[in-house]
Amino acid sequence: MAGGLTSDQIKALGRALAALRQSLQSQDEDSAEWRAPVELDQQSVGRLSRMDAMQQQSMMLAEKSRRQAELQRIERALQLMEEGEYGYCVTCGEEIGQGRLGLDPSILTCLKCASEVGA
Repeated sequence: MAGGLTSDQIKALGRALAALRQSLQSQDEDSAEWRAPVELDQQSVGRLSRMDAMQQQSMMLAEKSRRQAELQRIERALQLMEEGEYGYCVTCGEEIGQGRLGLDPSILTCLKCASEVGA
């Protein structure tokens, strides 16, 4: 059994991953308006308002990048579940602790490998 996990535990973690993926995708759709180009027409928006809008846009783009990275980890974890390799570190092949997977089911590395790269 993958990473010492039972099939019921793997199914539960798979459901958690799918729910997290859906939530991230919804957040991405909801924030699309804030990532749109900022209007530079000085007649309709003052300079400080444009600066605020540009800062908001920059923050939303950074947030989108973070969500995309998280979605990639989720997709990889789901792929590993399908392959029967979920629960094992993708770096060293050792089991990932059940507690670690319980905190974040998209984790792909064991604690030792994560601490070596600062993840």
